[in-house]
Amino acid sequence: MLMNQFLFVVLIVLYLIPTLGLMVYGLNCYVMLVLFQRRRAAASSARLQIMSEMGDLLARDDLPVVTTQIAIFNERNVAERIIRAVCAMRYPVDKHEIQVLDDSTDDTRAVVDRVSGEMRALGHDIHVLHRRQRTGYKGGALAEGLEVARGELLAVFDADFVPPEDYLISMVPFFLRDPQLGFAQARWGHLNHGSSVLTRAQSIGIDGHFIVEQIARGWNCLFMNFNGTAGIWRRTAIASGGGWQWDTLTEDLDLSYRVQFEGWKGLYLPDLVVPAELPETIAAFRSQQFRWAKGSFQTLLKMLPLLRREKCSWFKKFEAVMHISGYGVHPLMLALSILALPLLLITRHHTLPTWFFGVTALPLALSILGPSVLYVYAQCVVDRREGWKSLFWMPVLMVVGVGLAFSNTRAIIEALRGRQSEFVRTPKRGDKTGRLYAERFSIIALVEIGLGLYGLYTVQVYSQAGRFGAVPFLVLYACGYLYMGILSIWQSVRIERLEPCSTPE
Repeated sequence: MLMNQFLFVVLIVLYLIPTLGLMVYGLNCYVMLVLFQRRRAAASSARLQIMSEMGDLLARDDLPVVTTQIAIFNERNVAERIIRAVCAMRYPVDKHEIQVLDDSTDDTRAVVDRVSGEMRALGHDIHVLHRRQRTGYKGGALAEGLEVARGELLAVFDADFVPPEDYLISMVPFFLRDPQLGFAQARWGHLNHGSSVLTRAQSIGIDGHFIVEQIARGWNCLFMNFNGTAGIWRRTAIASGGGWQWDTLTEDLDLSYRVQFEGWKGLYLPDLVVPAELPETIAAFRSQQFRWAKGSFQTLLKMLPLLRREKCSWFKKFEAVMHISGYGVHPLMLALSILALPLLLITRHHTLPTWFFGVTALPLALSILGPSVLYVYAQCVVDRREGWKSLFWMPVLMVVGVGLAFSNTRAIIEALRGRQSEFVRTPKRGDKTGRLYAERFSIIALVEIGLGLYGLYTVQVYSQAGRFGAVPFLVLYACGYLYMGILSIWQSVRIERLEPCSTPE
């Protein structure tokens, strides 16, 4: 009897912890919306004023030298596109250096050398840096490129991005205006958001971050982050922050915070959109999210001692933790989906206090509605008429988010244990049709299917017990795991395996 009572109390506590944790993250979405609305008009006015004061930027004789760094690793499908797009950006040729940091081990090298040679013949100052060893992965490549770069400002692009022609002339004025500006970040757009249900869900999620959260943080003097690509750094700020480091998988997030701790500012420019590709397969998407989740928690562990010593408000510190630990929602969701069944089974022999249902139902509702409100609002900011249509995509976005719970929890556990792992780049299709880089089948898909079946059984048990209030949440968990697992297996069988070739497909 005492053992049953003990298990009952333990399960209640274990269930309340992730539930209340999700409530905190859910409520913070509303905080972001309030901060966004508070500064949105003033931020837009300030950007327009600075641009108008600068006039014709290309007519100035005090423009800084810009080095654009393109990070490439086995990107045969997109390498040519990004090089040509960077060369097409409007800026004085004698003040624009281009570095192609190519760590490729396949025929991408031939593509890079050919296109770079063509651009060099047209007068562009373009250099290709091939490394024999991929030390530090992307962060290591950026650091080595920085050693020989001649630019005062450094623009960084991943291979699947396509910057517009006015990218540099839209960014550089802010560095001329503010000598304390350490980095500036443009908004990510989407080249293939309509390709599938998966890419559409991703685009809505990313827009929530770039349209609402980045403005809320960047324009309210909170810590913000450089997103790894489609941004510009001041060289002296990188040096002041300790340079590029690769002890985390998110070297961009890591450097962003170190630079801001040194007193440099970050700036977000939502009106400057740089389109890029979204992962089109579950395996690629899961791998990308695994890297971001693990890297963010590695950065959290690294930044916490520095953040404690930082002289700023408790609110700014709290928001920094919420920002870096955003992927923490996934282990919380995983815990709830697993604990729901044993909680019901043991409570059949005990009477739950009436307050328990209020305490658990409200946080669960907030954890679902908070992000959804933020995502729909972000879509309405872009296009009010089309934005409301995103309501129909919220169930899909929830399913995809829940489906990542196991994989991202595994990533966070690895980060907390200090386990190192390789930087795995996300394969992209580019302008090619019908072909992707080969992807290995992951055993994680079978675990996700197992969790989905467990979730369906939990739904059945709750339905038989008449606990219908929890059923929608449980169905969401089951659908998320099954969607990720089944689609991952189907795609791994369907995608044609690519063999190494000497020329691009």
